[in-house]
Order: sequence, then C-alpha cells, then structure tokens
Amino acid sequence: MRILYVSQYFPPEMGAPAARVHALSREWVRQGHEVTVLTGFAQHPVGVKAPQDRGKLTRREEVDGIDVVRSYIYAAPNQGIVRRMLSYASFMVSALLIGSLRARRPDVVIATSPQLLCGCAGYLLAKRFRVPFVFEVRDLWPESILAVDAMKENRLIRVLKATSRFLYYRSDRVVTVGHGYRRAIQRSYGVPDEQFDVIPNGLDTSLFTPSTKNNEIRERLGWQDRFVAMYIGTHGMAHALHRVLETAKILRDRPDILFVFIGEGAEKQKLKQLAADWQLENVQFLDQQPREEISKFYSACDIGLVCLRDTDLFQEVLPSKIFEYLGMERPVLVSVKGDARELIESAGAGEFVPPEQPVALAEAILRYANQPDKLEAMGRSGRDYVTRYFDRRVLATKYVEDVLEPLHSGTDRSQQSSWRSDDSSGQDADIAIQKDRQAA
Repeated sequence: MRILYVSQYFPPEMGAPAARVHALSREWVRQGHEVTVLTGFAQHPVGVKAPQDRGKLTRREEVDGIDVVRSYIYAAPNQGIVRRMLSYASFMVSALLIGSLRARRPDVVIATSPQLLCGCAGYLLAKRFRVPFVFEVRDLWPESILAVDAMKENRLIRVLKATSRFLYYRSDRVVTVGHGYRRAIQRSYGVPDEQFDVIPNGLDTSLFTPSTKNNEIRERLGWQDRFVAMYIGTHGMAHALHRVLETAKILRDRPDILFVFIGEGAEKQKLKQLAADWQLENVQFLDQQPREEISKFYSACDIGLVCLRDTDLFQEVLPSKIFEYLGMERPVLVSVKGDARELIESAGAGEFVPPEQPVALAEAILRYANQPDKLEAMGRSGRDYVTRYFDRRVLATKYVEDVLEPLHSGTDRSQQSSWRSDDSSGQDADIAIQKDRQAA
C-alpha cells in the first residue's frame, strides 16, 4: 500500500507528533508498504531553521526507508498567535502545492494534528488524488486553546471550530490517540461512533531499553546521588509547570532532591525567571536534547513527572511521554486525571497526584525518595505493561488492518474483526487500549 502521511512535524524535531509519525512510518516500511511523509523543514519549537534549509522551497530525502518530502514553512517560535498562524498557513499552502507535484499517487492520505490547517492540506490532497482521507487527531483544537486561556471565544475560535467540524465530517475516518479524545469530539460535534478508530501512542521498544541510572549524564551534570524528579517535554501553557516550581520551593531545604526540566516552550523563560526570583538551587533547566541522547536522560532520573493544568478537557488526554518513562523502567507521578491516571494505576508504575497541588506533589516525592526498592519494582512493572500493550509495532499493524486496508479495499467495517483470530497478543492489546468509560 502507498501511504501519504502529512505532518508539519518530523525528526530531527523532537516532540510527540514527530515521534509518532516517524515511528509508525518506519514500521510500515518494514512491513513492505511505501510511505511518503510530507512535512516542513525542521524549526520547531524555537522557530529557527538549520542554515542549509533557509531559503529552500523543498527537499527530498530518505529516512529509515521513508520517502520524506519537505516543503517550505515560515519559521516561527512556539509562542504568540500571529506568527504561529502564519507558519501554519504557510505549511498548508506549500504542502498542498509540493504534495500535488512531488508525491506519488497514494492509496490513502493521513493528515495529523496539531494543527488544523495541516488537516486541510491532507483533505485537499486526498481530493486531488481521489483517495480516502484519514484525519488523525493528536490535540483538540480549538478546545485546547480555550482550556489554557490562550484566547477567548472570538471570531477566530469560531472559524477554527467550523474547520474542525468540517474535517471530522468530511474525513473517511477519524483516528484519535485515546478514547478520551473520541468522547470529547462526540460531545462537542456529535460525530457518529462509527467514524472513529483509536490508535494510541506507544513505545518503540527497540529504541527505549532500560539501562543503569548511574550513567555519564549524572556524572556530567553533577547529579551524583541526588534524587532526581524529571520533566521532559514542552514547557507550555497547558503543563502547569509553575506548580512544579512551587513544589521545588516547598522542598528547597532538601538539597538531596533535584528538579530537572528538559525541553523548550512558550513558558520556559517565565519559569526560569520564577526559579531565579525564588532562588531555587534545587532546580535545573536544560535545553532540548538530541533524540539519540534522550533515553540516557530517562535512565538517569529517579522518577518522572507528567502534569497538565486542572481542566475538564485535559482529563481526556493521554500524554505520550508516559510511555517513554515506563519503557525506560522509570516510575511516574502523573498529575493528569482520566485515562492517564488509569494507565499508571493499571500498570502499577507510579502514583496519581491531583493536578496543580504542589503540597501533594511534594509529599509524594518525599515518600518515594526513601523507597528505592519500591521505585525499582514500579519501574519493572511499567516496562512490562507497555511492552505487552503499547508496542508500536503492534499498533502500526492495527492501524493498517483496522483503518487503512478497509478504506483502500472498500470493505464494510461491519465485516472487519479488530484482530485476526490467531493473534492473541493483538487481542490482549485491543482489550487494554479500549477500556471505555460511559460518555457523560
């Protein structure tokens, strides 16, 4: 099968969108499919292109057997509204033009959000090639924008809602990364259940393999024997990281406990200034790390932090970084309600801490700082859970068998079983990732 995957983000950019597109595409190539990824030139999240990419309209390259076609994008940092919207619009236009000219005719087009204009480019390319269109939803726009108070309800928000509705109803299939997203879309837009498939994020178990905690990262950064609570990912408005700094402030008299923040984002400078104002010597900020090094940082920490703001919408989110912590045998303190809490508790791989509660987070960190054996046991349990139920190879197969092949062949969905009868591991995974709660 020929698959055209449209995504604004792709390695060497970091982050969940780039990682998902790369991992699924790489696995599909291994399975014998032809995959073209139509993407922009790397510039996220700082808004700076590599010198060799500046002024380029397009470039074709091969990455792990994937045909990667890069198209022009107006570079903009991950902050502010006007420049980011210009960046999104520039990719939509260039992807549509470059994709029409340079991509081979596919059997199916997938376009992934965030952002919605990427979905529009995918829809128009599918119409251009007269093939099925899959809209993959990794973030709920514009609902997430409203949830973090980045914008108020206005004309632009109404336009984005209309665009979302258009894509949900005009796609041949809507693929979400969690059942919570599906429930939220159905509540807001009334999209019928048969329109959806859920293919969660997962873990490439061949890339994330456990290793010793006392590695060169600890030595180079001077962590020594300190208990390291680590956050890796976007420093954005959604993540309530100022509450984690409040936790560090509570524990400032415990020099044996260190809080480490790794990544970039719109809130990073504010967070660094806040830590400086509070004179927090138990906090360390690191820049975004190369993908090939990131597993070493996971190994070097004692416990991972996964947090979002305390809003109803974010109860439906299942952050992808959870799988990487668990894959590296590192337990997690998760401050996200809903599916994320359920996963950690089902895996026996950490503890739920109520979102935006610095005192509760401080108490949990103090408790686990004195239980190394408990941390080790939870780490092993988490690794076992994600390898059984969230292996990316299994999920890539599910994507093809449940979504892409039926669309390509025109098979009636009612005739499709979720898994082949002889695939017991697939059946177990399907059960694990489809723990539906009743929609409100």
